[in-house]
Amino acid sequence: MTEMNWQKSSFSEEGSACVYLAAIATGTILLRESDDPETILTTSRPQIGALIAALRSASHTS
Repeated sequence: MTEMNWQKSSFSEEGSACVYLAAIATGTILLRESDDPETILTTSRPQIGALIAALRSASHTS
């Protein structure tokens, strides 16, 4: 099995509430949370891009 290059979100603080992302060769994006690292969600680049854009937009209007 290929080792994942997990990257911690820059918005995650130190401790147990961290979000990690990794990309695999197929273009799939993997997400996991530090409290349950064995549970991995999968998505695509366009979907995660839309989520990040929506979160950024929401943070500017609040």
